[in-house]
Amino acid sequence: MGAAITATGLAKRYRIGQLRGAYGTLRDSISTAARRAVRREHAERPRDIWALKDVSFDVPEGQVLGIIGRNGAGKSTLLKILTRITTPTRGRAEIRGRVGSLLEVGTGFHPELTGRENVFLNGSVLGMKRSEIAAKFDEMVEFSGIGTFIDTPVKRYSSGMQVRLAFAVAAHLEPEILLVDEVLAVGDAEFQRRCLGRMEVLSESGRTVLFVSHQMQAVARLCDRAIWLDQGQVVDAGESSEVVARYLQAGFGSGSGRVWTDIAEAPGGDLVRLRSVRVVQDGHEAAAVDVRRPVGIEIGFAVLRDGEPVFPKIKLVDGRGDVVFNAMDTSDRWLESARPADYLSTAWIPGNLLNEGLISVQVVVASMGAPRLVPQAAINDVVSFHVQDPGDGDSARGLFTGQWRGVVRPLLDWTTEER
Repeated sequence: MGAAITATGLAKRYRIGQLRGAYGTLRDSISTAARRAVRREHAERPRDIWALKDVSFDVPEGQVLGIIGRNGAGKSTLLKILTRITTPTRGRAEIRGRVGSLLEVGTGFHPELTGRENVFLNGSVLGMKRSEIAAKFDEMVEFSGIGTFIDTPVKRYSSGMQVRLAFAVAAHLEPEILLVDEVLAVGDAEFQRRCLGRMEVLSESGRTVLFVSHQMQAVARLCDRAIWLDQGQVVDAGESSEVVARYLQAGFGSGSGRVWTDIAEAPGGDLVRLRSVRVVQDGHEAAAVDVRRPVGIEIGFAVLRDGEPVFPKIKLVDGRGDVVFNAMDTSDRWLESARPADYLSTAWIPGNLLNEGLISVQVVVASMGAPRLVPQAAINDVVSFHVQDPGDGDSARGLFTGQWRGVVRPLLDWTTEER
């Protein structure tokens, strides 16, 4: 299997503070010269910014590649180079196959034309033949959910209706290579669910797809691999769930493991000091975890002297800052006075409990007070991990492709009787 896309040393430079077209009129030249004469002493020198810097990657045929990063990282610039909307300052990209792009949903719509007419117009803009559009017309209209208004001029549509129809056309392209830029951020919740389902169909159909999105759960689930761009450069690449986890952890400021080699600098006091904290799954430290399998929060701590009983405790917080749950070890082993030693405790979170997304962990080794716990060693947001739901097997998701709301999403036992 060969490479569908090969990018080698792609770089794109923009000049800030200077507007210069490829051609201009005599009036433009005279007015520009006049402005320069008046503002020569006060004008700032134009400066260059690099939207992309030496970006290289390969995408094999049939692979779905996610591109993630903050706003301004260079994601859209990369897709515009690959679709030949703009040319690179240096480097080259080779694309082998028919290309379709969903960069700006709604390009080609005319407000005076009806929805039906705009379907044919927009499909032509996106590279579809008239026969292809006619064959898929009913399917597009059904997908959009606005069949009642298909013969109404688009200028009378709400913005949401226009987006629905535009995505319905774009989503039914059948290119060999599809470039998608943040199309899942459109429409209402029900339509976003439908869009995500369509993207899953495209990703499973053997097409080569480049998918740009800020919805990390969608990237982790739909993509085979991911590239993380920052300030125009590739800072990480690999399996999508792992890259997404590291991207989210970087924004949060923590990783999946923490070790204190110098106990004098570890959190705690004269009774207890933390040694280490790790997120583990299947016997390994994990930045990204499968929601279907148990996840362990491993806590290493040292009791430094004889003293009152102590016990480990964790608190999990989701990406919105909501507390998922608190849990502590209530075993009888912690009822006795603490003895000086090193301890390693692991709190096991059952599979199919946590919701998708980033989870941060607070760790405490506490003693019992009245009426509340007394922290002897504690640290907030010490580790974090990304929960991924593959959406298959025994997942609680079933056939639902959207995002569950809430801090947990357990897989419950159901009983049903036909009456």
